[in-house]
Amino acid sequence: LNADDSLCASLGKNSPNPAVYYGIAENACSKADEASNSDAMFCIFCKNKYDYSYKTYGHLGGFFCPGCGYGRPDTDITCMKVDELTSSFSRIQLAFQHLSDSKNDNDDATFDTPAQNSTDSAFTAKINLPGLYNIYNSLAAAACGRLLGLSVSSIITALGSFECGFGRMETINSAGRYIKVILVKNPTGFNQVLNYLLTEEKNIQLAFLINDNLADGTDISWLWDVDFEKLVDMENRLDNVYTSGIRAEDMAVRLKYAGLYSNKTSVVKDYRELIDTGLSKTQEGSTFYILPTYTAMLDIRKILKNKFGLKEFWR
Repeated sequence: LNADDSLCASLGKNSPNPAVYYGIAENACSKADEASNSDAMFCIFCKNKYDYSYKTYGHLGGFFCPGCGYGRPDTDITCMKVDELTSSFSRIQLAFQHLSDSKNDNDDATFDTPAQNSTDSAFTAKINLPGLYNIYNSLAAAACGRLLGLSVSSIITALGSFECGFGRMETINSAGRYIKVILVKNPTGFNQVLNYLLTEEKNIQLAFLINDNLADGTDISWLWDVDFEKLVDMENRLDNVYTSGIRAEDMAVRLKYAGLYSNKTSVVKDYRELIDTGLSKTQEGSTFYILPTYTAMLDIRKILKNKFGLKEFWR
C-alpha cells in the first residue's frame, strides 16, 4: 500500500492481513510539487482537514489528521533520494527495511552503507521510466517483488530494463524522430505529465487529444484545474502545439487563457493528418508528444499500430 496516499493507506488501518507500505521520504525529491491539486484534503475517518509535514504532489505525502491521529504509516520500502529526474529516466535510492541481500551482484546498482544504528539497506536504482509518479509505480513493484521472494538485485535489474507501452509513455522511433504517447485523464496526473515535459531540453511538437466520451468523463471542466500556465516557461521549446479530439476547440481556448501564443496553436481534427504534420515538423533526435484522454488514446494508437507495426496492448 502507498503510505503517502491517505486513501490507499487507510486500507491497512484495520485490516486483519499484514500490510507492507511503500513511499517517498521527506526531502527525497527537490522537484516535489507541493502546490498541486489535492483530491483528498479531509480525513477519511473523522473528516478533519489533514496537516502535512511535506507533499510530493496532489494529496500524497506526510499527512496527519489532528482530529483522530490517523497519519502516514512507517514504510517498509522507501525512496530515500531522487538523484536524477530526467525526460527519459529517474535514478533513486531505495531502502528495504529489514529486507536486504547479503550481497549485491548487479552492476547497475550501488550498495550504500546503511545509516548508523539502522537495519535498512540502501540501493541505487535506475527507473527506466520518467516522472515522479513512475517512482511510486516502481516502489509498488519493488514491494510486490520482495513479498514474492525476489532478490533486491533482481528487482533493480527489472526496474532498469522495464519497457513502457500502450499509451503510457510509449515511444515510437520513426527514422530518428520520436513519437511519445502519454495518457492523461485527471488534473493531478496531467500536472505531473506537464512537469515531465518541463524536463525536456530539446524543441518539441506537442498535441492534446481531448474527448468527452463516457470513458473520458463527459464534463471537461477539469481542464481548468490543470496548470497549463507552466507551459509558458518552456514556450521557446514548443515549436508547434496541436489540439484534437471531440473537444479540440475547448482545449485550444484553455491554452489561450493559459497564456500560450495563439499563433503556435492549431486545431487538427484528423488523427492521420495530425501524426503526419507533427512528425514532418519534428527535428531529427527530437520528440512529438501526444497527450490523449482515454478513448482518444485508443483511437490514435490504433492508427499508430497500423502505421508503425506496434505490439498489441496485451504483449
